[in-house]
Amino acid sequence: MEVPRRADLRLPVPAGIVGAGSAAALVAAAFVVPQLASDRWRLSLYAAAAPIFGSWLPHIGWGSGPAIGIAALVAAYGPGVAARLRWGWLPLLSWVVALAWAFALAMVDGWDRGFAGRLEEGGEYLPEVRGITDIPATLRGFSARILDFQPDSWTTHTSGHPPGAVLFFVLLDRIGLSGGGWAGVACLLIGCSAVAAILITVRALGAEDRARAAAPFLVLAPAALWIAVSADAVFAGVTAWAMAALALAATRLRPGLALLAGVLFGLGIFLNYGLVLMAIPAVAVLVAARNWRPLVPALIGAGVVVVAFAAAGFWWLTGYHLVVQRYYQGVASTRPITYWIWGNLAATVCATGLAVPAALPRAVSRVRAWDPTALVVTAALAAILAADLSGMSKAETERIWLPFDLWLLAATAFLPRRDARLWLTVQAAGTLALTHLLLTNW
Repeated sequence: MEVPRRADLRLPVPAGIVGAGSAAALVAAAFVVPQLASDRWRLSLYAAAAPIFGSWLPHIGWGSGPAIGIAALVAAYGPGVAARLRWGWLPLLSWVVALAWAFALAMVDGWDRGFAGRLEEGGEYLPEVRGITDIPATLRGFSARILDFQPDSWTTHTSGHPPGAVLFFVLLDRIGLSGGGWAGVACLLIGCSAVAAILITVRALGAEDRARAAAPFLVLAPAALWIAVSADAVFAGVTAWAMAALALAATRLRPGLALLAGVLFGLGIFLNYGLVLMAIPAVAVLVAARNWRPLVPALIGAGVVVVAFAAAGFWWLTGYHLVVQRYYQGVASTRPITYWIWGNLAATVCATGLAVPAALPRAVSRVRAWDPTALVVTAALAAILAADLSGMSKAETERIWLPFDLWLLAATAFLPRRDARLWLTVQAAGTLALTHLLLTNW
């Protein structure tokens, strides 16, 4: 009998380990490189804890204990519960636990600094709410106030988004839910509801087993760090439900749901210009369902929103072109693209966790088999890469790309089931490390 040579005894390294290891190296480099660079170059990043927009500040808070407890419970029991629970309860339970996880993480920094206060600060939307007394006049004059260095220029975030973003908080104020606390609650509820929407989408496309496998990872998403304290969570929730409505329309042949999907997608692009890229995952849903009939009613629904805003005095394309100019009037003109083109991706890994790059090789390999979850995940990845290459997202992408990042988490459905608890532990450990070592701006 021939004795195996030493080279023959080598075992192949699993693609998941290679993916996670490469992502970990990318994150490490993104954190270390700024510390080794000159002070001038480091300051040009405008992110003291680059690639994350925040500052280094080791700390604990009263949310620390609950966050650790929730993480331990989900890692230990999440996969089993998700596999056995009656489907009708799974999206609801996932939403509730995701709410608890996100709120506990926010409370590590406290109520004022970690939750209510963040939406009141700096260039966010709430400072503008008090000055908006006439909504029709605001829409008519919105574009004229986008460019900087004018007496009445909008603050950074209001100017950088279509008017739907600030009007969301204006409407909250008008119904009596004013202030950072209520704004935070709204962001938390809507943002975490994306977890349920993603599960419903994946199941509607005929992959209930994938939805159940991904559920604990969606619940324990590192992105929860930014969901409770950022308006981008609202954007993620709205577009996630648009995807869910489209998937249900494509598989249950209900034109009304396709129309609703179009309206929600239309609202999405009037919340955030970059959400036009959600067209890529939306097309993936129709491809996965092998049904293009919902496209026409969806386009009609989106068109209704566009026409309504145009009739009110705001034309999307005009706003977008002015925003590009405003973008380069600020720190984007000095933030080096040579760092952020890959630093953005490191921030994305921080928001999705190492389980996602561990799962992506398996997910992408299933695209040719027409696996619906793989198609949607790959489309979300394509949208992120398009956003990165556009040069319009230099820094803060852990927040800005939430609408796409949450769909990447569906890739975890492709991890070996026997390893689910291990990867959930890795996810939780990374998230808890970030929230206790950094004081994020959002």
